Amino acid sequence: MTALRPLLFAAFVGFVATGCSRPAPTEPTPPAPTIAPGEPTYTGPAWFKDVTAQTGIRATCRNGEEADQFTILESLGAGAAVFDYDGDGLLDVLVVGGGYFDGPNKQELKGHPCKLYRNRGGLKFDDATAAAGLDLPWWYAHGVAVADYDRDGFPDFVVTGYGRIELFHNEPDSNGGRKFVAVGAKLGLKDDSWSTSAGWGDIDGDGYPDLYVCHYCDWTFANNPVCKGQTAGVARDVCPPQKFKPLVHALFKNEKGAAFRDVSAEHNFKPAGCGLGVVLADVNGDGRPDVYVGNDATNNFLFLNRGGKLEERGLAAGAAVDDSGRYNGSMGVDVGDYDGSGRAAIWVTNFQGELHALYHGLGNELFDHRSRAAGIAAAGMTRVGFGTRFVDLDGDGWEDLVVLNGHVLRHPSAGAQKQKPVLFLNTPGPSGRLFKDVSDRGGPHFQTPAIARGLAVGDLDNDGRPDLVCTHANGPVAVLRNEGVGGNPWVGVKLVGKGHRDVVGSTVILEGESRTLTRFVTGGGSYLSAGDPRVPFGLGTAGKVKRLTVKWSWGGAQSWENLEPGAYWELTEGQPAAKKLP
Repeated sequence: MTALRPLLFAAFVGFVATGCSRPAPTEPTPPAPTIAPGEPTYTGPAWFKDVTAQTGIRATCRNGEEADQFTILESLGAGAAVFDYDGDGLLDVLVVGGGYFDGPNKQELKGHPCKLYRNRGGLKFDDATAAAGLDLPWWYAHGVAVADYDRDGFPDFVVTGYGRIELFHNEPDSNGGRKFVAVGAKLGLKDDSWSTSAGWGDIDGDGYPDLYVCHYCDWTFANNPVCKGQTAGVARDVCPPQKFKPLVHALFKNEKGAAFRDVSAEHNFKPAGCGLGVVLADVNGDGRPDVYVGNDATNNFLFLNRGGKLEERGLAAGAAVDDSGRYNGSMGVDVGDYDGSGRAAIWVTNFQGELHALYHGLGNELFDHRSRAAGIAAAGMTRVGFGTRFVDLDGDGWEDLVVLNGHVLRHPSAGAQKQKPVLFLNTPGPSGRLFKDVSDRGGPHFQTPAIARGLAVGDLDNDGRPDLVCTHANGPVAVLRNEGVGGNPWVGVKLVGKGHRDVVGSTVILEGESRTLTRFVTGGGSYLSAGDPRVPFGLGTAGKVKRLTVKWSWGGAQSWENLEPGAYWELTEGQPAAKKLP
Protein backbone atom coordinates (compact mmCIF):
# COMPACT_ATOMS: atom_id res chain seq x y z
CA MET A 1 0.00 0.00 0.00
CA THR A 2 2.90 2.37 0.73
CA ALA A 3 4.17 2.06 -2.82
CA LEU A 4 0.69 2.90 -4.19
CA ARG A 5 0.27 6.01 -2.08
CA PRO A 6 2.00 8.48 -4.46
CA LEU A 7 -0.10 7.24 -7.39
CA LEU A 8 -3.39 7.52 -5.52
CA PHE A 9 -2.37 10.84 -4.05
CA ALA A 10 -1.37 12.24 -7.45
CA ALA A 11 -4.71 11.23 -8.93
CA PHE A 12 -6.46 13.29 -6.26
CA VAL A 13 -4.26 16.38 -6.32
CA GLY A 14 -4.46 16.58 -10.09
CA PHE A 15 -7.96 18.01 -9.59
CA VAL A 16 -7.04 20.54 -6.91
CA ALA A 17 -3.58 21.85 -7.80
CA THR A 18 -3.54 24.38 -10.62
CA GLY A 19 -1.69 27.62 -11.25
CA CYS A 20 -0.13 30.65 -9.65
CA SER A 21 -3.23 32.80 -10.04
CA ARG A 22 -5.58 30.82 -7.86
CA PRO A 23 -6.09 31.93 -4.22
CA ALA A 24 -3.42 30.97 -1.75
CA PRO A 25 -4.24 27.96 0.40
CA THR A 26 -5.11 28.56 3.99
CA GLU A 27 -2.27 27.92 6.37
CA PRO A 28 -2.40 24.42 7.86
CA THR A 29 -2.59 23.96 11.59
CA PRO A 30 0.97 23.69 12.88
CA PRO A 31 1.70 20.03 13.62
CA ALA A 32 3.30 18.98 16.84
CA PRO A 33 7.08 18.48 16.56
CA THR A 34 8.04 14.85 16.14
CA ILE A 35 10.97 15.24 18.52
CA ALA A 36 9.97 16.05 22.06
CA PRO A 37 11.31 19.37 23.43
CA GLY A 38 13.08 19.83 26.70
CA GLU A 39 16.57 18.55 25.91
CA PRO A 40 19.38 20.38 27.71
CA THR A 41 20.97 23.38 26.01
CA TYR A 42 24.16 22.46 24.16
CA THR A 43 27.34 23.61 25.93
CA GLY A 44 30.02 22.06 23.72
CA PRO A 45 32.20 23.71 21.07
CA ALA A 46 30.47 25.59 18.26
CA TRP A 47 30.18 23.63 15.03
CA PHE A 48 30.71 26.73 12.86
CA LYS A 49 32.90 29.80 13.35
CA ASP A 50 32.15 33.08 11.60
CA VAL A 51 35.45 33.89 9.88
CA THR A 52 34.14 36.61 7.57
CA ALA A 53 36.35 39.33 9.06
CA GLN A 54 39.58 37.38 8.57
CA THR A 55 38.75 36.29 5.01
CA GLY A 56 38.73 39.78 3.55
CA ILE A 57 35.38 39.13 1.87
CA ARG A 58 33.41 42.36 2.09
CA ALA A 59 30.25 42.05 0.04
CA THR A 60 26.59 42.90 0.50
CA CYS A 61 23.61 41.77 -1.57
CA ARG A 62 21.10 44.62 -1.91
CA ASN A 63 17.49 44.67 -3.10
CA GLY A 64 16.71 48.40 -3.38
CA GLU A 65 13.98 48.50 -0.74
CA GLU A 66 15.15 51.95 0.34
CA ALA A 67 13.25 53.36 -2.68
CA ASP A 68 9.98 52.19 -1.07
CA GLN A 69 8.58 50.78 -4.30
CA PHE A 70 7.34 47.67 -2.46
CA THR A 71 7.80 45.52 -5.57
CA ILE A 72 7.89 41.75 -5.42
CA LEU A 73 11.30 42.11 -7.04
CA GLU A 74 12.85 43.00 -3.68
CA SER A 75 11.68 39.78 -2.02
CA LEU A 76 14.02 37.42 -3.91
CA GLY A 77 17.51 38.56 -2.92
CA ALA A 78 20.76 37.32 -4.46
CA GLY A 79 23.08 34.34 -4.19
CA ALA A 80 26.73 33.29 -4.26
CA ALA A 81 29.00 30.68 -5.80
CA VAL A 82 32.11 28.82 -4.69
CA PHE A 83 34.32 27.44 -7.48
CA ASP A 84 37.99 27.23 -8.42
CA TYR A 85 38.16 29.68 -11.32
CA ASP A 86 41.96 29.78 -11.65
CA GLY A 87 42.76 26.08 -11.22
CA ASP A 88 44.97 26.40 -8.13
CA GLY A 89 43.00 23.85 -6.12
CA LEU A 90 41.33 26.43 -3.86
CA LEU A 91 37.69 27.46 -4.02
CA ASP A 92 37.08 31.11 -4.85
CA VAL A 93 33.91 33.04 -3.99
CA LEU A 94 31.58 35.05 -6.24
CA VAL A 95 28.85 37.17 -4.64
CA VAL A 96 25.93 38.48 -6.72
CA GLY A 97 25.29 42.13 -5.92
CA GLY A 98 21.54 42.51 -6.44
CA GLY A 99 20.16 45.87 -7.53
CA TYR A 100 18.36 49.11 -6.82
CA PHE A 101 15.78 51.56 -8.17
CA ASP A 102 16.98 54.80 -9.76
CA GLY A 103 15.72 57.68 -11.87
CA PRO A 104 13.30 60.54 -11.17
CA ASN A 105 10.44 58.18 -10.29
CA LYS A 106 12.64 55.41 -8.92
CA GLN A 107 11.52 53.16 -11.76
CA GLU A 108 14.86 52.55 -13.46
CA LEU A 109 16.34 49.20 -12.47
CA LYS A 110 20.10 49.12 -12.00
CA GLY A 111 22.53 46.63 -10.56
CA HIS A 112 25.00 46.60 -7.73
CA PRO A 113 28.34 45.03 -8.67
CA CYS A 114 29.02 41.34 -8.36
CA LYS A 115 32.26 40.68 -6.49
CA LEU A 116 34.85 37.93 -7.08
CA TYR A 117 37.25 36.93 -4.31
CA ARG A 118 40.33 34.82 -5.04
CA ASN A 119 41.29 32.26 -2.42
CA ARG A 120 44.98 32.48 -1.59
CA GLY A 121 44.92 29.89 1.18
CA GLY A 122 44.51 30.01 4.93
CA LEU A 123 40.97 31.40 4.51
CA LYS A 124 42.40 34.63 3.11
CA PHE A 125 40.83 36.11 0.01
CA ASP A 126 41.78 38.96 -2.33
CA ASP A 127 39.22 41.06 -4.20
CA ALA A 128 39.84 39.96 -7.80
CA THR A 129 36.78 41.64 -9.32
CA ALA A 130 38.63 44.18 -11.43
CA ALA A 131 41.56 41.90 -12.30
CA ALA A 132 39.16 39.23 -13.54
CA GLY A 133 37.30 41.66 -15.80
CA LEU A 134 34.13 41.83 -13.71
CA ASP A 135 34.31 45.52 -12.85
CA LEU A 136 31.54 46.41 -15.29
CA PRO A 137 27.99 47.82 -15.40
CA TRP A 138 25.61 45.30 -13.86
CA TRP A 139 21.88 44.82 -14.07
CA TYR A 140 19.47 43.87 -11.26
CA ALA A 141 20.92 40.39 -10.66
CA HIS A 142 19.80 37.43 -8.58
CA GLY A 143 21.50 34.10 -9.20
CA VAL A 144 24.64 32.36 -10.42
CA ALA A 145 25.28 28.91 -11.93
CA VAL A 146 28.69 27.43 -12.76
CA ALA A 147 29.84 24.92 -15.41
CA ASP A 148 32.57 24.43 -18.01
CA TYR A 149 30.26 25.10 -20.95
CA ASP A 150 32.96 24.79 -23.66
CA ARG A 151 34.93 21.91 -22.08
CA ASP A 152 38.26 23.74 -21.95
CA GLY A 153 38.92 22.62 -18.37
CA PHE A 154 38.05 25.91 -16.67
CA PRO A 155 34.68 26.76 -15.07
CA ASP A 156 32.51 29.48 -16.55
CA PHE A 157 29.39 30.99 -15.01
CA VAL A 158 26.06 32.58 -15.84
CA VAL A 159 24.38 35.34 -13.83
CA THR A 160 20.58 35.68 -13.87
CA GLY A 161 18.33 38.62 -13.02
CA TYR A 162 15.54 40.89 -14.15
CA GLY A 163 15.48 41.39 -17.92
CA ARG A 164 18.85 39.84 -18.64
CA ILE A 165 21.20 36.94 -18.13
CA GLU A 166 24.86 36.89 -19.03
CA LEU A 167 27.36 34.11 -19.67
CA PHE A 168 30.97 34.74 -18.61
CA HIS A 169 33.72 32.74 -20.30
CA ASN A 170 36.86 31.91 -18.32
CA GLU A 171 39.90 32.96 -20.36
CA PRO A 172 43.63 33.51 -19.78
CA ASP A 173 44.67 37.08 -19.13
CA SER A 174 47.95 38.70 -20.14
CA ASN A 175 49.56 38.21 -16.73
CA GLY A 176 49.38 34.44 -16.36
CA GLY A 177 46.04 34.59 -14.55
CA ARG A 178 42.42 34.19 -15.56
CA LYS A 179 39.69 36.64 -16.50
CA PHE A 180 36.03 36.50 -17.50
CA VAL A 181 34.58 37.78 -20.75
CA ALA A 182 30.85 38.27 -21.39
CA VAL A 183 29.92 36.09 -24.37
CA GLY A 184 26.13 35.76 -24.12
CA ALA A 185 25.34 37.94 -27.14
CA LYS A 186 28.07 36.32 -29.20
CA LEU A 187 26.74 32.82 -28.48
CA GLY A 188 23.05 33.64 -28.75
CA LEU A 189 22.35 33.16 -25.04
CA LYS A 190 19.72 35.85 -24.56
CA ASP A 191 16.95 35.95 -21.97
CA ASP A 192 15.05 39.18 -21.36
CA SER A 193 12.57 37.61 -18.95
CA TRP A 194 12.79 37.62 -15.12
CA SER A 195 15.24 34.84 -14.34
CA THR A 196 16.05 33.52 -10.87
CA SER A 197 17.91 30.25 -10.20
CA ALA A 198 19.68 28.35 -12.97
CA GLY A 199 21.38 24.98 -13.26
CA TRP A 200 23.67 23.27 -15.77
CA GLY A 201 23.54 19.65 -16.92
CA ASP A 202 23.95 17.62 -20.10
CA ILE A 203 20.31 16.95 -20.96
CA ASP A 204 20.85 15.35 -24.38
CA GLY A 205 24.02 13.33 -23.80
CA ASP A 206 26.36 15.16 -26.18
CA GLY A 207 28.83 15.94 -23.39
CA TYR A 208 28.13 19.67 -23.26
CA PRO A 209 26.13 21.12 -20.33
CA ASP A 210 22.78 22.66 -21.22
CA LEU A 211 21.26 25.43 -19.13
CA TYR A 212 17.92 25.40 -17.30
CA VAL A 213 16.75 28.86 -16.24
CA CYS A 214 13.87 29.45 -13.83
CA HIS A 215 11.52 32.30 -14.65
CA TYR A 216 9.37 33.88 -11.96
CA CYS A 217 6.24 35.96 -12.72
CA ASP A 218 4.97 38.76 -14.96
CA TRP A 219 5.69 41.68 -12.64
CA THR A 220 6.54 44.99 -14.33
CA PHE A 221 6.19 48.60 -13.24
CA ALA A 222 3.04 48.65 -15.37
CA ASN A 223 1.80 45.60 -13.45
CA ASN A 224 2.70 46.67 -9.93
CA PRO A 225 -0.45 46.53 -7.76
CA VAL A 226 -0.67 48.07 -4.32
CA CYS A 227 -1.03 45.35 -1.69
CA LYS A 228 -2.10 46.21 1.83
CA GLY A 229 0.01 45.05 4.71
CA GLN A 230 -1.01 42.04 6.78
CA THR A 231 -0.83 43.92 10.06
CA ALA A 232 -2.88 46.87 11.33
CA GLY A 233 -1.54 50.25 10.35
CA VAL A 234 0.61 48.96 7.46
CA ALA A 235 -0.79 50.62 4.35
CA ARG A 236 1.43 48.75 1.87
CA ASP A 237 3.74 45.77 1.72
CA VAL A 238 5.25 43.45 -0.88
CA CYS A 239 2.61 41.64 -2.95
CA PRO A 240 2.34 37.82 -2.94
CA PRO A 241 3.02 35.87 -6.16
CA GLN A 242 -0.69 35.02 -6.48
CA LYS A 243 -1.17 38.60 -7.76
CA PHE A 244 0.78 37.71 -10.90
CA LYS A 245 0.96 35.07 -13.61
CA PRO A 246 3.81 32.57 -13.92
CA LEU A 247 6.23 32.69 -16.84
CA VAL A 248 7.51 29.93 -19.11
CA HIS A 249 10.89 28.67 -17.93
CA ALA A 250 13.78 28.34 -20.37
CA LEU A 251 16.07 25.51 -21.46
CA PHE A 252 19.05 26.48 -23.58
CA LYS A 253 20.72 23.75 -25.60
CA ASN A 254 24.49 24.05 -25.70
CA GLU A 255 25.60 23.64 -29.32
CA LYS A 256 29.02 22.14 -28.53
CA GLY A 257 30.25 25.31 -26.81
CA ALA A 258 29.82 27.43 -29.95
CA ALA A 259 26.24 28.65 -29.49
CA PHE A 260 23.08 28.30 -27.43
CA ARG A 261 19.53 27.72 -28.62
CA ASP A 262 16.29 28.10 -26.66
CA VAL A 263 14.58 24.68 -26.83
CA SER A 264 11.86 25.30 -24.24
CA ALA A 265 9.07 24.80 -26.77
CA GLU A 266 10.60 21.52 -27.94
CA HIS A 267 10.20 20.21 -24.38
CA ASN A 268 6.62 21.50 -24.10
CA PHE A 269 7.32 23.99 -21.32
CA LYS A 270 4.18 25.80 -20.13
CA PRO A 271 3.62 28.97 -18.04
CA ALA A 272 2.69 26.90 -15.00
CA GLY A 273 5.25 27.66 -12.30
CA CYS A 274 6.76 30.74 -10.61
CA GLY A 275 10.27 29.30 -10.55
CA LEU A 276 12.70 30.01 -7.72
CA GLY A 277 14.95 26.97 -7.22
CA VAL A 278 16.29 24.27 -9.54
CA VAL A 279 18.50 21.22 -9.13
CA LEU A 280 19.67 18.76 -11.78
CA ALA A 281 20.50 15.20 -10.70
CA ASP A 282 19.75 11.60 -11.60
CA VAL A 283 16.71 10.99 -9.40
CA ASN A 284 15.47 7.75 -11.02
CA GLY A 285 18.75 5.88 -11.43
CA ASP A 286 18.89 5.74 -15.23
CA GLY A 287 22.17 7.63 -15.52
CA ARG A 288 20.70 10.82 -17.00
CA PRO A 289 20.31 14.21 -15.30
CA ASP A 290 16.70 15.01 -14.41
CA VAL A 291 15.42 18.46 -13.41
CA TYR A 292 13.53 19.37 -10.24
CA VAL A 293 12.12 22.89 -9.87
CA GLY A 294 10.83 24.59 -6.73
CA ASN A 295 7.99 26.92 -7.73
CA ASP A 296 6.50 29.68 -5.62
CA ALA A 297 2.75 29.26 -4.94
CA THR A 298 2.48 26.76 -7.78
CA ASN A 299 3.09 23.02 -8.18
CA ASN A 300 6.74 22.03 -8.29
CA PHE A 301 8.11 20.44 -11.47
CA LEU A 302 9.90 17.13 -11.86
CA PHE A 303 11.22 16.74 -15.39
CA LEU A 304 12.41 13.18 -16.00
CA ASN A 305 14.98 12.78 -18.75
CA ARG A 306 13.68 10.40 -21.42
CA GLY A 307 16.79 10.02 -23.53
CA GLY A 308 17.23 13.76 -24.01
CA LYS A 309 13.56 14.76 -23.92
CA LEU A 310 12.19 16.15 -20.66
CA GLU A 311 8.83 14.83 -19.41
CA GLU A 312 7.13 16.65 -16.53
CA ARG A 313 5.98 14.05 -13.95
CA GLY A 314 5.83 15.98 -10.67
CA LEU A 315 2.25 15.12 -9.70
CA ALA A 316 2.41 11.54 -10.96
CA ALA A 317 5.64 10.98 -9.04
CA GLY A 318 4.26 12.45 -5.79
CA ALA A 319 6.80 15.29 -5.69
CA ALA A 320 4.81 18.35 -6.76
CA VAL A 321 2.71 19.26 -3.70
CA ASP A 322 2.56 18.57 0.02
CA ASP A 323 0.90 15.70 1.85
CA SER A 324 -2.46 17.51 1.91
CA GLY A 325 -2.52 18.17 -1.83
CA ARG A 326 -1.61 21.87 -1.62
CA TYR A 327 1.05 23.66 -3.57
CA ASN A 328 3.69 25.41 -1.46
CA GLY A 329 5.78 28.54 -1.74
CA SER A 330 8.99 26.72 -2.62
CA MET A 331 12.43 28.30 -2.73
CA GLY A 332 15.52 26.16 -2.03
CA VAL A 333 16.02 22.63 -3.40
CA ASP A 334 18.52 19.80 -3.17
CA VAL A 335 18.91 16.06 -3.80
CA GLY A 336 20.58 13.54 -1.49
CA ASP A 337 20.50 10.07 0.05
CA TYR A 338 19.56 10.93 3.61
CA ASP A 339 18.60 7.39 4.71
CA GLY A 340 21.30 5.25 3.12
CA SER A 341 18.87 3.60 0.71
CA GLY A 342 20.96 4.47 -2.33
CA ARG A 343 17.94 6.25 -3.81
CA ALA A 344 17.61 9.97 -4.41
CA ALA A 345 15.44 12.01 -2.06
CA ILE A 346 14.34 15.56 -2.89
CA TRP A 347 14.42 18.34 -0.30
CA VAL A 348 12.55 21.65 -0.64
CA THR A 349 12.33 24.70 1.65
CA ASN A 350 8.92 26.36 1.73
CA PHE A 351 7.01 29.38 3.00
CA GLN A 352 5.95 30.12 6.56
CA GLY A 353 3.01 28.01 7.71
CA GLU A 354 3.93 25.17 5.36
CA LEU A 355 5.92 21.98 5.72
CA HIS A 356 9.40 21.97 4.29
CA ALA A 357 9.19 19.03 1.92
CA LEU A 358 11.23 15.84 2.17
CA TYR A 359 10.23 13.65 -0.76
CA HIS A 360 11.50 10.17 0.03
CA GLY A 361 12.52 8.11 -2.99
CA LEU A 362 10.54 4.85 -3.22
CA GLY A 363 12.00 3.71 -6.53
CA ASN A 364 10.06 3.25 -9.76
CA GLU A 365 9.96 7.04 -10.15
CA LEU A 366 7.76 7.47 -7.08
CA PHE A 367 8.25 9.71 -4.06
CA ASP A 368 6.55 9.91 -0.67
CA HIS A 369 6.19 13.16 1.32
CA ARG A 370 7.85 12.29 4.65
CA SER A 371 8.38 15.60 6.43
CA ARG A 372 6.25 14.60 9.40
CA ALA A 373 7.82 11.16 9.82
CA ALA A 374 11.31 12.68 9.53
CA GLY A 375 10.75 15.13 12.39
CA ILE A 376 10.87 18.35 10.38
CA ALA A 377 7.16 19.12 10.15
CA ALA A 378 7.29 22.05 12.55
CA ALA A 379 10.38 23.65 11.02
CA GLY A 380 8.56 25.85 8.52
CA MET A 381 5.68 26.96 10.70
CA THR A 382 7.30 30.24 11.73
CA ARG A 383 10.06 30.55 9.11
CA VAL A 384 10.44 31.24 5.40
CA GLY A 385 13.15 28.92 4.08
CA PHE A 386 15.55 29.82 1.27
CA GLY A 387 19.12 28.58 0.72
CA THR A 388 19.58 24.95 1.73
CA ARG A 389 21.79 21.91 1.22
CA PHE A 390 22.27 18.34 2.30
CA VAL A 391 25.55 18.58 4.24
CA ASP A 392 27.26 15.98 6.41
CA LEU A 393 27.88 18.37 9.30
CA ASP A 394 29.80 16.03 11.60
CA GLY A 395 31.40 13.64 9.12
CA ASP A 396 29.48 10.58 10.29
CA GLY A 397 28.45 9.62 6.76
CA TRP A 398 24.81 10.69 7.18
CA GLU A 399 23.65 13.75 5.26
CA ASP A 400 22.30 16.50 7.50
CA LEU A 401 20.56 19.72 6.43
CA VAL A 402 21.31 23.44 6.55
CA VAL A 403 18.46 25.91 6.02
CA LEU A 404 18.69 29.70 5.77
CA ASN A 405 15.59 31.72 6.60
CA GLY A 406 14.15 35.22 6.26
CA HIS A 407 10.74 36.68 5.55
CA VAL A 408 9.76 38.28 2.23
CA LEU A 409 7.40 40.82 3.82
CA ARG A 410 8.57 43.90 5.63
CA HIS A 411 5.84 43.55 8.25
CA PRO A 412 4.73 39.91 8.47
CA SER A 413 1.64 39.17 10.50
CA ALA A 414 3.24 36.07 12.00
CA GLY A 415 6.89 35.47 12.72
CA ALA A 416 9.61 38.04 12.19
CA GLN A 417 11.29 39.51 9.14
CA LYS A 418 14.70 38.50 10.43
CA GLN A 419 14.95 34.79 11.23
CA LYS A 420 17.59 32.38 12.49
CA PRO A 421 19.19 29.73 10.27
CA VAL A 422 18.69 26.07 11.16
CA LEU A 423 20.90 22.99 11.39
CA PHE A 424 19.19 19.60 11.22
CA LEU A 425 21.20 16.61 12.38
CA ASN A 426 20.38 13.28 10.74
CA THR A 427 19.84 10.79 13.57
CA PRO A 428 18.46 7.24 13.95
CA GLY A 429 14.77 7.00 14.79
CA PRO A 430 12.40 4.20 15.76
CA SER A 431 11.21 3.71 12.18
CA GLY A 432 13.80 5.41 9.98
CA ARG A 433 16.03 8.47 9.96
CA LEU A 434 14.98 11.47 12.03
CA PHE A 435 16.17 15.09 11.70
CA LYS A 436 16.89 16.87 14.95
CA ASP A 437 17.19 20.64 15.25
CA VAL A 438 20.70 21.27 16.59
CA SER A 439 20.94 24.95 15.70
CA ASP A 440 22.13 25.71 19.23
CA ARG A 441 25.35 23.86 18.33
CA GLY A 442 26.04 26.05 15.30
CA GLY A 443 27.62 28.97 17.12
CA PRO A 444 26.64 32.65 17.32
CA HIS A 445 25.64 32.93 13.66
CA PHE A 446 22.89 30.38 14.17
CA GLN A 447 21.52 32.41 17.06
CA THR A 448 21.41 35.68 15.13
CA PRO A 449 18.28 36.54 13.11
CA ALA A 450 18.82 37.82 9.58
CA ILE A 451 17.05 38.11 6.23
CA ALA A 452 18.96 35.25 4.64
CA ARG A 453 18.73 34.11 1.04
CA GLY A 454 21.54 32.29 -0.80
CA LEU A 455 23.67 29.42 0.53
CA ALA A 456 26.82 28.19 -1.20
CA VAL A 457 28.52 25.16 0.40
CA GLY A 458 32.14 24.22 -0.20
CA ASP A 459 35.38 23.21 1.47
CA LEU A 460 37.18 26.55 1.41
CA ASP A 461 40.30 25.35 3.25
CA ASN A 462 40.51 21.78 1.88
CA ASP A 463 40.27 20.13 5.29
CA GLY A 464 37.47 17.79 4.22
CA ARG A 465 34.77 19.71 6.07
CA PRO A 466 32.18 21.73 4.13
CA ASP A 467 32.08 25.44 4.94
CA LEU A 468 29.17 27.82 4.33
CA VAL A 469 28.82 31.10 2.46
CA CYS A 470 25.52 32.80 3.35
CA THR A 471 24.01 35.83 1.65
CA HIS A 472 21.54 38.24 3.23
CA ALA A 473 19.19 40.90 1.91
CA ASN A 474 20.84 44.28 2.55
CA GLY A 475 23.36 42.69 4.86
CA PRO A 476 26.94 41.44 4.56
CA VAL A 477 27.81 37.97 3.36
CA ALA A 478 28.83 35.57 6.13
CA VAL A 479 31.58 32.98 5.75
CA LEU A 480 31.28 30.14 8.27
CA ARG A 481 34.13 27.71 8.81
CA ASN A 482 33.20 24.15 9.76
CA GLU A 483 35.09 23.50 12.99
CA GLY A 484 35.13 19.76 12.50
CA VAL A 485 33.06 18.55 15.42
CA GLY A 486 33.05 14.76 15.37
CA GLY A 487 36.63 14.18 14.31
CA ASN A 488 35.63 11.55 11.78
CA PRO A 489 37.86 10.53 8.86
CA TRP A 490 36.89 11.65 5.37
CA VAL A 491 37.72 11.27 1.71
CA GLY A 492 36.74 13.52 -1.19
CA VAL A 493 36.58 13.08 -4.94
CA LYS A 494 36.79 15.43 -7.90
CA LEU A 495 35.20 13.93 -11.00
CA VAL A 496 36.60 14.74 -14.43
CA GLY A 497 34.62 13.56 -17.43
CA LYS A 498 36.39 12.29 -20.53
CA GLY A 499 37.46 15.31 -22.53
CA HIS A 500 36.13 17.49 -19.70
CA ARG A 501 32.58 16.48 -20.56
CA ASP A 502 29.85 17.40 -18.10
CA VAL A 503 29.32 14.96 -15.21
CA VAL A 504 26.11 16.30 -13.61
CA GLY A 505 23.80 13.32 -13.17
CA SER A 506 26.60 10.98 -12.12
CA THR A 507 26.26 8.92 -8.95
CA VAL A 508 29.15 8.17 -6.60
CA ILE A 509 29.00 5.06 -4.38
CA LEU A 510 31.52 4.45 -1.60
CA GLU A 511 31.74 0.95 -0.14
CA GLY A 512 33.22 0.89 3.34
CA GLU A 513 33.80 -2.03 5.65
CA SER A 514 30.46 -1.59 7.38
CA ARG A 515 28.42 0.86 5.27
CA THR A 516 27.76 1.96 1.72
CA LEU A 517 27.39 5.70 1.05
CA THR A 518 25.75 7.23 -2.03
CA ARG A 519 26.09 10.79 -3.29
CA PHE A 520 24.59 12.49 -6.34
CA VAL A 521 26.45 14.94 -8.55
CA THR A 522 24.14 17.93 -8.97
CA GLY A 523 23.82 21.04 -11.08
CA GLY A 524 22.21 24.10 -9.56
CA GLY A 525 20.68 23.40 -6.15
CA SER A 526 20.18 25.49 -3.02
CA TYR A 527 18.78 28.94 -3.93
CA LEU A 528 20.32 31.34 -6.48
CA SER A 529 23.70 29.78 -5.66
CA ALA A 530 26.34 27.27 -6.76
CA GLY A 531 28.36 24.94 -4.54
CA ASP A 532 31.60 22.96 -4.51
CA PRO A 533 31.60 20.50 -7.44
CA ARG A 534 33.71 18.05 -5.45
CA VAL A 535 32.03 15.19 -3.57
CA PRO A 536 33.08 14.75 0.08
CA PHE A 537 32.38 11.66 2.18
CA GLY A 538 32.46 11.70 5.95
CA LEU A 539 33.38 8.13 6.78
CA GLY A 540 32.10 7.93 10.35
CA THR A 541 32.06 4.24 11.28
CA ALA A 542 32.19 3.06 7.65
CA GLY A 543 35.80 2.04 8.15
CA LYS A 544 38.32 1.56 5.36
CA VAL A 545 37.35 2.64 1.85
CA LYS A 546 37.16 -0.69 0.04
CA ARG A 547 35.84 0.57 -3.26
CA LEU A 548 34.51 3.76 -4.80
CA THR A 549 32.34 3.47 -7.90
CA VAL A 550 31.27 6.25 -10.23
CA LYS A 551 28.22 5.70 -12.39
CA TRP A 552 29.03 8.28 -15.02
CA SER A 553 26.11 10.22 -16.46
CA TRP A 554 25.42 9.06 -20.02
CA GLY A 555 28.15 6.44 -19.55
CA GLY A 556 29.26 3.29 -17.79
CA ALA A 557 30.46 2.55 -14.28
CA GLN A 558 34.04 2.68 -13.11
CA SER A 559 35.61 1.70 -9.77
CA TRP A 560 38.70 2.59 -7.77
CA GLU A 561 39.87 0.74 -4.68
CA ASN A 562 41.55 1.60 -1.38
CA LEU A 563 41.48 5.38 -1.65
CA GLU A 564 43.42 6.81 1.26
CA PRO A 565 41.33 8.95 3.64
CA GLY A 566 42.23 12.51 4.49
CA ALA A 567 42.59 13.74 0.91
CA TYR A 568 40.79 14.69 -2.27
CA TRP A 569 41.24 12.36 -5.23
CA GLU A 570 40.80 13.25 -8.88
CA LEU A 571 38.95 10.52 -10.75
CA THR A 572 39.06 10.84 -14.53
CA GLU A 573 36.64 8.91 -16.69
CA GLY A 574 38.42 6.10 -18.49
CA GLN A 575 41.65 6.45 -16.48
CA PRO A 576 42.42 3.51 -14.16
CA ALA A 577 44.54 5.45 -11.65
CA ALA A 578 43.22 7.96 -9.16
CA LYS A 579 45.25 11.13 -8.67
CA LYS A 580 45.76 12.37 -5.13
CA LEU A 581 45.34 16.14 -5.01
CA PRO A 582 47.62 18.35 -2.90
